[in-house]
Amino acid sequence: MLPHKLIEQSLQRAASAVLPDADVSAILVRPCPDPKFGDYQTNALMSLAKARRMNPRQLATDVLARLEVADLCEKVEIAGAGFLNFRLKDSALANALQAAARGEHLFFDPAAAARTIVLDFSSPNVAKPMHVGHIRSTILGDSLSRTLRLLGHRVITDNHIGDWGTQFGMLLVGWKTLLERAALEREPLSEMERIYKAISSQCDPDKPGYDAARHEAARRELVKLQQGDAENLAIWREMIQLSQAQFDAIYGRLGVQFDHTYGESFYHPRLGQTVDDLMSRGIARESEGAKCVFSDGTRPPKEDPFLIQRDGEWQPNPQLIQKRDGGFNYATTDLATIAYRLEIWHPQEIVYITDGRQQLHFQQLFAVFQRWHLEMAGKLKLAHVWFGSILGEDGRPLKTRSGENVKLSELLDEAEERAFRLVSEKNSDLPEAERREIARVVGIGAVKYADLSPNRQSDYVFSWDKMLALNGNTAPYLQYAYARIQSIFRKGDIQSPASGMPPGALTLSAPEELALAKHLLNFGLTLEAVADEYRPNFLCNYLYDLAGQFTRFYENCPVLKSEGSTRDSRLVLCDLTAKVLKRGLGALGIEILEQM
Repeated sequence: MLPHKLIEQSLQRAASAVLPDADVSAILVRPCPDPKFGDYQTNALMSLAKARRMNPRQLATDVLARLEVADLCEKVEIAGAGFLNFRLKDSALANALQAAARGEHLFFDPAAAARTIVLDFSSPNVAKPMHVGHIRSTILGDSLSRTLRLLGHRVITDNHIGDWGTQFGMLLVGWKTLLERAALEREPLSEMERIYKAISSQCDPDKPGYDAARHEAARRELVKLQQGDAENLAIWREMIQLSQAQFDAIYGRLGVQFDHTYGESFYHPRLGQTVDDLMSRGIARESEGAKCVFSDGTRPPKEDPFLIQRDGEWQPNPQLIQKRDGGFNYATTDLATIAYRLEIWHPQEIVYITDGRQQLHFQQLFAVFQRWHLEMAGKLKLAHVWFGSILGEDGRPLKTRSGENVKLSELLDEAEERAFRLVSEKNSDLPEAERREIARVVGIGAVKYADLSPNRQSDYVFSWDKMLALNGNTAPYLQYAYARIQSIFRKGDIQSPASGMPPGALTLSAPEELALAKHLLNFGLTLEAVADEYRPNFLCNYLYDLAGQFTRFYENCPVLKSEGSTRDSRLVLCDLTAKVLKRGLGALGIEILEQM
């Protein structure tokens, strides 16, 4: 077991001895923010003391008197109002590393209680090319799914594509009157986008080109589709098939896979029943011919998503679930989707990954569902993981020069081409096929890492020069750090650094060795923080710091030129660093290279 887990167990036993009635499961240790205070720290005793109106420092003293960690730690210190600081013994650190070298762990353990978690992400619309706006949801969702699976959770990924709704009436009119079949065969999504734009501009009463006849034709085509007209259904299915083929090509390049792709149409048969049930339970009511959910008055106004402040007064801000004309909307579909997922997959958690503009929608959605399914209170966690925008270097949302959305396929093409030019400059003697493969891994990895490394709720500026740099907090820097370690093993003709090393033989004495070893120990805690807070940037920062720790170690501690147990120990440090870099980048969905 990892040292911090052993310390936690001892802490919980000691706290339980002092406070037999207390729930000690929340007593955890975390890395010290400042290494001068120690390696690990807990502040959980202060919360226990506050709840019981006890002196927190006295409680810490009483717990410390019963704490048995002498085999793991130097003297444990009480700090501040009741912090406990722990500094690992070098022997405990070495034992943990040697266990990792033997393959017993890689500094993380599977979750004690595995959860079933549904991740809803990416969700492009049928008949439209995926653009740069889809990249954050897709990459963030994929990274979270990889991290959660690494920790032993059952993860179900669902790509909830937009394949139903008003836009298909317009698409059907465009398909029947404007479609160029040759263009459709060349670039299906571009052609479908062209015909949609042409018709939709004529169906908007607020635009100069409004055509009432076209608008009515689109409405009729949509009704025919919804009533099962054979011709319209066949066209609609072709649109989905062509769209999915292009989506799959993008996902293939990104290395993203989904367990399920259930579009909005899949839930359409459930929508009427969903509305009827909400109405019969008194959760929804009719308002001006539509059906809506209003505030139930159980929350303070500032926390109530069904209220909005206008002119200094709180006024209703209902969630619409059925329009006056009988049509349904996103809220209705999303409610039916949650109900279906509960019935079929029985998750403990459902996570939606979208941009920040949808925050109110999900606040209302979750509130409605909780009122609809009271029996799930405390059993189902609903989370909206939202993110900011990608900006151009002018500080505005990233667009093409003509003001269009940047197509995701073209963005990935450019990433690979720019990486290819860099690889060719540095390794012109390599065969072109090899340079192309390196460029693919580096280019795609750079785009992903640039998206994952900032705080997800912040906007970030898209910069080719920064993301492809071989120094700084970038994917190429981390990929190069991994490849450099592999070059050490090739140069020394070393296959298995830990082979033949007897138990207890690993030695750590140089400050750089100890710092690197301690950082390796925190890999699992970082993964857990990513999973708990849905923030892959924690892992990016950890890996960047790991590469920096390794550089300092390598510059100050000769590896191949050292001898005996020192050489063996340093090779083990190199090997474990490479393994953590590989596993960590893998959790981000980023490939590694043995040579760069």
